[in-house]
Amino acid sequence: MKSVWIIDDDRSIRWVLEKSLARENIEFKSFATADEALRALAHDVPQVVVSDIRMPGSSGLDFLQALHQHHPLVPVIIMTAYSDLESAVSAFQGGAFEYLPKPFDINHAIELVRRALEQSRRKSGEAVDVDVSANILGHAPAMQEVFRAIGKLAQSQATVLINGESGTGKELIARALHRHSIRASKPFIAINTAAIPKDLLESELFGHERGAFTGAVTTRHGRFEQAEGGTLFLDEIGDMPADLQTRLLRVLSDGNFYRVGGHQPIKANVRIITATHQDLDERVRQKLFREDLFHRLNVIRLRLPPLRERREDIPLLAKYFLQKSARELSVEPKQFSDTTLRHLATQDFPGNVRQLENLCHWLTVMTPSQMIEIADLPPEWRDKSTAAVDGGDWSAALARQAATALQRGDARIMDTLTAQFERTLILQALHHTGGRRIEAATLLGIGRNTLTRKVQELGLDNQEG
Repeated sequence: MKSVWIIDDDRSIRWVLEKSLARENIEFKSFATADEALRALAHDVPQVVVSDIRMPGSSGLDFLQALHQHHPLVPVIIMTAYSDLESAVSAFQGGAFEYLPKPFDINHAIELVRRALEQSRRKSGEAVDVDVSANILGHAPAMQEVFRAIGKLAQSQATVLINGESGTGKELIARALHRHSIRASKPFIAINTAAIPKDLLESELFGHERGAFTGAVTTRHGRFEQAEGGTLFLDEIGDMPADLQTRLLRVLSDGNFYRVGGHQPIKANVRIITATHQDLDERVRQKLFREDLFHRLNVIRLRLPPLRERREDIPLLAKYFLQKSARELSVEPKQFSDTTLRHLATQDFPGNVRQLENLCHWLTVMTPSQMIEIADLPPEWRDKSTAAVDGGDWSAALARQAATALQRGDARIMDTLTAQFERTLILQALHHTGGRRIEAATLLGIGRNTLTRKVQELGLDNQEG
């Protein structure tokens, strides 16, 4: 059975990845150097590779180049220091599936490995059992409208635009549209256009020819070619740079595209599904998004309701995610009391379904009893009045708390209240982004390293879900 290869001279990194992959029942092999892995290639082939970029002897990029000369379809995830932009660019240009900045979140790393495994199996012809419909649950009328739309679009080739807040499950809907379409036997390729640096996005979408730029040592197929005959899902399309909007419009208009550095047109036989949390109509008015591209994409529009608009679905989803977390962790599933379910149904869940799933995972790990009561919830979820503060009330509440502390003669009042303020902001940002630290840091206007340091200082590591 093919396995995931881990290549890193740092023993602690190998150990963390090994333990996490073992917990997920994913086969793996570890190598302390790229040279060891190169020797192993003589008699074995990995399914996915996770490799450091700089090691004694051959580098991760050397291994990537050698691997892709004979096995170009094996996805390689390159690990690199966060500040090492040139290495990241070289990794993508060399044909890496993805790059993983250090220090990394282990859950994010495992999710990348799973995506790479799915791509590897699909390209090698193996069957992939991806159950996406289970996560799309709901009795609410708004969700029933979405389900009906998916059914009506089953035999359609129409371009679909999905609108919805972060965490509402836009990619799940896109996958369902693909799975129920006549293209279901062909690839479903997803790309978050906001998550890839602008300089790399063009190559990521359209591929590049060998020698197109420094570091382009091999020809690379972009996402359009990978999705041939199937569906290409472009998430966060509202953030696409203007020049890429022009190129995408050209593809949608004449059905052809060129690889970076290429001169021969390539026919694009893909169905386009796009998604955004933004108001594209408003971005068009602000001249931030091309009007002609908007009309090309806005053939069929689906709106995914936020969780606060379908509160009747919260108990159903909560019970499902609790069961799912138990299966993933191989533990006995816990249960919510009726009181807890009624309490959760009153919460706003700014991070929507993803935030509810993260909360259920946290409860599966952290709750000692089998029956989950309100007291077992994280502190910020126990009292609805503390879950959200409207308008300017927070400043009045802060003034009252400061006055009380001053009357008591508390020490280090500034430090204490500042820590509480930062704690609240960071937790809410992480809830909003579903635990994605880079996105949370961007929204807060601080650096990722600063956010990571504050998470550690404030003891929030176990409360991000």
